[in-house]
Amino acid sequence: MCGLFVLIFPLIFPCLFTPFTHASPSTFSEWNVPKPRHLRLLRSALQRERLTGEQSDLWAPLADQGWRPYLGSVNAPSLPQKSEGYLQVFLDGGLNQQRMGICDAVAVAKILNATLVIPHLEVNPVWQDSSSFMDIFDVDHFMNVLKDDIPIIKELPDEFSWSTREYYATAIRGTRIKRAPVHASANWYLENVFPVLQSNGIAAISPFSHRLSFDNLPSEIQQLRCKVNFKALVFVPHIRALGDALVHRLRYPPGQSQASSTDYLRETTDQNGKQNPQKFVVLHLRFDKDMAAHSACDFGGGKAEKLALAKYRQTIWQGRVLNSQFTDKELRSQGRCPLTPEEVGLLLAALGFDNNTRLYLASHKVYGGEARISTLRNLFPLMEDKKSLASSAERVHIKGKASLLAAVDYHVGMHSDIFVSASPGNMHNALVGHRTFENMKTIRPNMVLLGQLFLNKNISWSQFRQAVVEGHQNRQGQLRLRKPKQSIYTYPAPDCMCHA
Repeated sequence: MCGLFVLIFPLIFPCLFTPFTHASPSTFSEWNVPKPRHLRLLRSALQRERLTGEQSDLWAPLADQGWRPYLGSVNAPSLPQKSEGYLQVFLDGGLNQQRMGICDAVAVAKILNATLVIPHLEVNPVWQDSSSFMDIFDVDHFMNVLKDDIPIIKELPDEFSWSTREYYATAIRGTRIKRAPVHASANWYLENVFPVLQSNGIAAISPFSHRLSFDNLPSEIQQLRCKVNFKALVFVPHIRALGDALVHRLRYPPGQSQASSTDYLRETTDQNGKQNPQKFVVLHLRFDKDMAAHSACDFGGGKAEKLALAKYRQTIWQGRVLNSQFTDKELRSQGRCPLTPEEVGLLLAALGFDNNTRLYLASHKVYGGEARISTLRNLFPLMEDKKSLASSAERVHIKGKASLLAAVDYHVGMHSDIFVSASPGNMHNALVGHRTFENMKTIRPNMVLLGQLFLNKNISWSQFRQAVVEGHQNRQGQLRLRKPKQSIYTYPAPDCMCHA
């Protein structure tokens, strides 16, 4: 009887046992609803008034900085007469890391005088997305744009059909280059990969991520990398169509136009001329569990959250995260902590964005879910994302595919009036560089300043606001020339731009 009672008791009183499940927040779960950490500032921000002059300055396009895109002469084909062999690359990372890897792969093929096989995209262990190059990028456009630079094929000829990802996973192979150093020089490829090409007719480099130097390369190689990034890599048509539909709905919200149509392929802009398009900000809120755990910062989720992130950090990185040696105060004062949704909201409010600002949230998954986003939504009630703007039928081709979801966000980000990234990362780097290339406004948060401001629990709203405005005057898209070792994809000038 006692055993039977133990079995049926949870069924009679399920509410007493829900804390032990993952379905709801509890004191036993990392998903506790986090309380606002900057309540004093938040209250003032929620009561902020709209300042017309500030708004006009915020939305003003970026002034002409005297630099123009330059990708070399389009009238000087440089395709080699004879290829030395086939080059395969296997790319790690998420969409934007793979994007940079594709650009580097084209450059390496050029250096080696090789035929590039359309790169293989590895399944990311975090996002678990198996999308291929052709699922994401318009492969025919890619090959056509680069047809005068390097030979490219979609698949290996039959005589090399054995050279697959599975083949290299089973044993050491003479055609695989496994230990290409990070940021290797052009000479390294000529000395270590070129002989493999000559001997076997094929070379496979795996892993291939950040494997080509940004310095001491011929100008034509640098310009080729930019040509790939800014011209050859275009998303597949259905990604562009969905992205265009989301942009249209942000510009012409439902109720003002017919943009709420559930079929983006038939969407029209007949009414666009009858009303002014609205401006919008794209916010890349990079606050996933991976990012939160790696930072080793405290995000206000209590002891359970700290333990959960510490366990995750140990499981994934086995004690190799140097940040874990510092206190939260030290990390924040050095600008090493990613901004929470609450902190991003306070930053935007201090810069002058009011509660009528249309905000598009570009994020795959936010650690803590809606509970952590709610403060940001209170500050900016006109916040949208893919799910709120597009129907489930429209999202069917991208559902559960992190790379395609990121591709849609990238497309929307490139068509926004302003782009803001909450924390540095590959998406941040890619869009900052691309928008610099196009001279578009991009706000880069001053992480050190914000970290120190948020540590000051006695700071008033007026003090906070003044410090934020002054600290971001020169962080709104002003062009910065690339320094040694910096990425050409984040800083395209002067390698891929010329001073007019």
